[in-house]
Amino acid sequence: MQPSSLQIELESPSDAHALSQLSADAFGPGRFARSAYRVREGVPPVAELCLTARLGNRLIGSIRFTAVSIGDEPHALLLGPLVVDPAETGKGYGKALVADGLARAEKAGFSLVLLVGDMPYYGRFGFAPVPSGQMKLPGPVDSARLLAYELEPGALERANGPVKAVAFSGPRATR
Repeated sequence: MQPSSLQIELESPSDAHALSQLSADAFGPGRFARSAYRVREGVPPVAELCLTARLGNRLIGSIRFTAVSIGDEPHALLLGPLVVDPAETGKGYGKALVADGLARAEKAGFSLVLLVGDMPYYGRFGFAPVPSGQMKLPGPVDSARLLAYELEPGALERANGPVKAVAFSGPRATR
């Protein structure tokens, strides 16, 4: 349950240092070698979908989404990183960020959200494993950890091929 003191709002440029430190604390230096980071490299995330979580004036979490194409599917997103202060895990803050982010992504007209993560955690939001071999990320990825969430029926079936970050050019027309 989301405590009433939790505030979710758009990320601002002044959050950059705190977010960098939060990611370093949560994931360590090896995070930059992961395939998901390699997809996002050099392409800014979708600003309208970069959210922070605060308790009072303390930043305790964030979620970002990067626009990607997957083969011929141009309206997809890569979720990540999702980060919550290690001292605040298990309190529902990550769940609140994911729910808010997915709702905003759907409203913006995206069709599919992809991530590399744990099925026991992300499965409760409706993420499902991507069929083995359907998508290709740079570098190795455990196929059991490649998960997708359809914002538009049939989007996962249409998304076949390499996953590439793309510059976000604005929202799609609403469905």
